[in-house]
Amino acid sequence: MIEYIRKGQIAEALTFAQQELAPRGEENPAFLAELERTMALLAFDTLASSSTSANPPAIPRNLHELLHPAQRTRTASQLNAAILTSQSHGKDTKLPKLLRMMEWGEGMLESKAEFPKLDLARLLSASEPGTANEGIGMDVEGVVV
Repeated sequence: MIEYIRKGQIAEALTFAQQELAPRGEENPAFLAELERTMALLAFDTLASSSTSANPPAIPRNLHELLHPAQRTRTASQLNAAILTSQSHGKDTKLPKLLRMMEWGEGMLESKAEFPKLDLARLLSASEPGTANEGIGMDVEGVVV
C-alpha cells in the first residue's frame, strides 16, 4: 500500500487496503493501528513532499518515516520472518548461525594447526551491491577465489 501511495496511485492503494488489509485489521487490533497510520498518508500529497517545491506539505515525522527507504527493509524483514514462521522454520535465517559456527570451528582449529582464515568483514563488504568488488568470490587472507 505504501508503494502505491509513494507512486501517487491512490485508487490502487485504496482498493488494496479494502481487499487485502482491512480484513486483517479486523482480526488484529495492532495491525489495524498500523493500517490507520498508513492510511493517514493519503491526507498528504506525498509526490509533492518528495520534490523541492517552495511550500511542500508538512508530513508529520511519524508518517514521513513510512515513505523512507528503510521502511522497505523493515517490511521485507517482517515479511521474511512471517514466511519462515509459516513454514515451520525459525524467524532467523540460518546464515548468521552458520557464520558463528564457522567462527567457533576456526577458533578450535587455530590451536591445533595453521590454516587460512576467512576475513568475514572484508568478505561481507566486498559482496555489498555498489562496491568495486561486487560479484567477486570469497576473499581468503587476501586471495581472491
